[in-house]
Amino acid sequence: MARLIIILSLALSVVFGTLTVAEAQSNYRVRTGDTLEIQVLEDPSLNRSVRVLPDGRFSFPFAGTLRAAGLTIPQIERNIRVGIASNFATDPNVFVFVVPEEREPLEPETINIYLLGEFNTPGLAEMPPGTTVLQALSMGGGMTRFAALKRLQLRRTNPKTGVQTVRKINFKALANGAALSNDIVLKDGDVILVPERRLFE
Repeated sequence: MARLIIILSLALSVVFGTLTVAEAQSNYRVRTGDTLEIQVLEDPSLNRSVRVLPDGRFSFPFAGTLRAAGLTIPQIERNIRVGIASNFATDPNVFVFVVPEEREPLEPETINIYLLGEFNTPGLAEMPPGTTVLQALSMGGGMTRFAALKRLQLRRTNPKTGVQTVRKINFKALANGAALSNDIVLKDGDVILVPERRLFE
């Protein structure tokens, strides 16, 4: 008896929990690309997630191919129920809700750039995304009189492989009017290193 009560309680929680979600989405009209979570109370083996295909349809066991795009959740529930009804002694209870799409993470407001060596204010610098190397150099408080302006380095580590690449920058030539073919856009974690000038450099 206790086991029967537990089973009934679980069934009711599924019914009312699903109804709450369905009610919240009742006015929503399904679109292509949406993912639908479908539950059949009388036969959990039919429970599944389906994606609405570009033609606006989806497939479901016993019901075949059904239209979804442009319909509301109650309409889709009714169509599934009609499609599978012949396999049940009584009308099955079908519940459908739209699975929320995962949103791409928002672009960070700042990226972390590390200024090392002969900077007047070395260390971590927070900069807006899209900042270039030359812009970063102007934000770093300037370089000391001991800076090797011909041998600046941009060090970038690939987060997947751990491999570090080094690109050399001749800031002195740029300061004297040389053209920069491609001002590099910085990425989070980039390191700009300004070495110390050699004796006769």
